[in-house]
Amino acid sequence: MRGLDTQQSAMFSYLSPEDRVPVGHPLRAVRDLTDRILAKLSTVFAAMYSDMGRPSIPPEKLLRALLLQILYTVRSERMLMEQLNYNLLFRWFVGLNMDEAVWDVTVFTKNRERLVKADVARKFFALVVQQAEALHLMSDEHFTVDGTLLEASASLKSFKKIDGGETAPPQDPGNPTVNFHGEKRSNQTHKSSTDPEALLARKGAGKEAKMSYSGHVLMENRNGLVADVGVLPANGTAEREAALAMIEAIPGDGHVTVGADKGYDTKDFVAQARSKNVTPHVSQNNKGRKSAIDGRTTRHPGYAVSQQKRKRVEEIFGWMKTVGGMRKLRHRGLILVGWMFTLSAAAYNLVRIRNLFPAVAGGKA
Repeated sequence: MRGLDTQQSAMFSYLSPEDRVPVGHPLRAVRDLTDRILAKLSTVFAAMYSDMGRPSIPPEKLLRALLLQILYTVRSERMLMEQLNYNLLFRWFVGLNMDEAVWDVTVFTKNRERLVKADVARKFFALVVQQAEALHLMSDEHFTVDGTLLEASASLKSFKKIDGGETAPPQDPGNPTVNFHGEKRSNQTHKSSTDPEALLARKGAGKEAKMSYSGHVLMENRNGLVADVGVLPANGTAEREAALAMIEAIPGDGHVTVGADKGYDTKDFVAQARSKNVTPHVSQNNKGRKSAIDGRTTRHPGYAVSQQKRKRVEEIFGWMKTVGGMRKLRHRGLILVGWMFTLSAAAYNLVRIRNLFPAVAGGKA
């Protein structure tokens, strides 16, 4: 019998978002992990707010919404609020009832600034790493370090002379024509008017230069989880500076190995790494100069294993750029870019933990 195309919606519903989400949905494991970590952050959240005044957006819901934005590649917070308005899965994950109003996007952004000031992303990321360690998913001996350029939310048109020389008024003020052919432009003489902390950088010889930041990851080699992250200005030496800082922060005093590509094959980096009781398993760069890595390192079987494992760090960057929205940044300023990069790395780890340890769902771990 043919069903009727009834357009009248029911006045009441007896199903909650919890009933609508399948038991085996991948987000259930991520939600369980996230809730456990947020419970540990309760004292941090309590210190962020006053005991007086109107209640704000609960920080737990705010952070869950930001995780959804990363996991589902929602390109703006305005679109995120739109999804929260009618998407039952999003409402369930964040913790909104069916009849709860969605926040105004400007209010959402203002409340996010409170989380940024308290560096909640770094604390959340650290607790995700602790969860992975508790499940014995992370190595404490073998790591890989690498960096990538993050295209800033600023165009080359905004890269103007610092001295602010006189220029003719543009014919189209909204989208002016800029002719910089033949003009020598560098970070010493020019600065972006849109994002002053972004620097002009390129991936290599023959590549186009873009306004960028430099994102860095320390990966443990057992399961390819992120052990540490950082964002620095793309000044050409940021990769090695960030690598040394992350190596310094590796817990414990045991001997560890750190794999890296040819860009880290310098005498200074290798010497400083060894001074920190770290064996640098750096890929040898023999083009035009002598490599800083000699037979003391390459003769061991572990060196070949590190060269194989270190390539997995590209999977992290690939996920963070394609899924996590880090290919073209939506935010400006080193602090906010670093905050979102850290939260994106935490989201990546949550997905990896769910895949590596399915029993973590439902509190079984």
